[in-house]
Amino acid sequence: MTTPRRPTLRILGCRGLPAAHGGFETFAQTLALHLVARGWRVVVYGQEPGAGATFEDTWQGIDRVQVPSGGSGAAAAVRFDWRCIDHARQYPQDLCLTLGYNTALFCLRLRAAGVTNLINMDGIEWRRAKWSPLVKLWFWLNDIAACRLADHLVADHPEIARLLRRRTDAARISTIVYGAEAPVAGAESAEVPLSLGLIPGRYATLVARVEPENSVLEMVRAYSRRPRGLLLVVVGEAAGAYAQAVRQAAGPEVRFVGTIYDTARLAGLRAHALMYLHGHRVGGTNPSLVEALAAGNAVIAHDNVFNRWVAGDAGAYFGDEAACDHAIGALLADGARLRRMRAAASARFAEGFGWDGVLAAYENLLLRMLPAEAGVALDLRCDAATAAAGNSSGGSSHSNSRALSPEASRAAPGP
Repeated sequence: MTTPRRPTLRILGCRGLPAAHGGFETFAQTLALHLVARGWRVVVYGQEPGAGATFEDTWQGIDRVQVPSGGSGAAAAVRFDWRCIDHARQYPQDLCLTLGYNTALFCLRLRAAGVTNLINMDGIEWRRAKWSPLVKLWFWLNDIAACRLADHLVADHPEIARLLRRRTDAARISTIVYGAEAPVAGAESAEVPLSLGLIPGRYATLVARVEPENSVLEMVRAYSRRPRGLLLVVVGEAAGAYAQAVRQAAGPEVRFVGTIYDTARLAGLRAHALMYLHGHRVGGTNPSLVEALAAGNAVIAHDNVFNRWVAGDAGAYFGDEAACDHAIGALLADGARLRRMRAAASARFAEGFGWDGVLAAYENLLLRMLPAEAGVALDLRCDAATAAAGNSSGGSSHSNSRALSPEASRAAPGP
């Protein structure tokens, strides 16, 4: 009798582990650690600087395939994706999860090799203002390619799922949001703002890449229009002409602290913030916004369908610099409203963005998509199905039941 093998998931599309870059890396690390603890084998592809041969190692029970990309920038990222797919296509018995569709045309090689591949479609990359027309065309073509070449698509927001249904059948789409962990606002985490010269509870945060589509310039200008009696802490890499314009627009109450990749340190900063400014215009469920809700931060966000669905009553919304200025002033002048929005943030997070429900939804989907030749133990399948059913019945305060089926992406419920 053949002994069932552990199910194997290969994660492509992030820069590797441990997480030290952005939302995809944090998600990949969280999902991989969860699945390994549940009995899976997880292989994560990581980008190495310089040239050389691909090598493999292990980190916290996760198998890593480290792929030298020969430099940095867009060309290196494309080479990295090509080499990762070249490696993964040798294992048709394994399941692949690709994060992002930026080089989805390459996934034709996975399909030709008989590899089952799911793609998390992330945001609408081809709409970003920072890209040239040629780059936007590349992303648009890859968006279409992902819808054709993937075995299944994951949307992290109902609006993304709605847009995907224009290109493919709803049955090929599952909506699973991005998750976060609620930080603890205790004495230990208070050391983070104190180490930056901040008074816990007396500052706002803005966590984003300093880029035009994230409205950073508009928010900094708005904040700097008048004294606020509260510091604005900008977390993010600030290099280039746009970042220089942001710095020049900043008033004395704006503090730039650079990029913070340490998740515990960033969580500590969020835990003691009074509110959060979020200017993202393009994308689905943004990790930074979810993490602000998890920290119980009142939110002032750019007014679009993505942010409104995620933040709900925890948010005050703006369309331009003047409206942002007004929203900041109105919120700081109304302590009762600020408290209500902070409570609404915690409630919205608990409603559907905790990692428990998100990870259960992913595992249930992955088990359904495993190729038959994987030979996975039946008890693992049943266990995951039971856990998913428990989440969908509302048995967990962190359940995300709408994420468990393609039908959920049709409903697109509001907050």
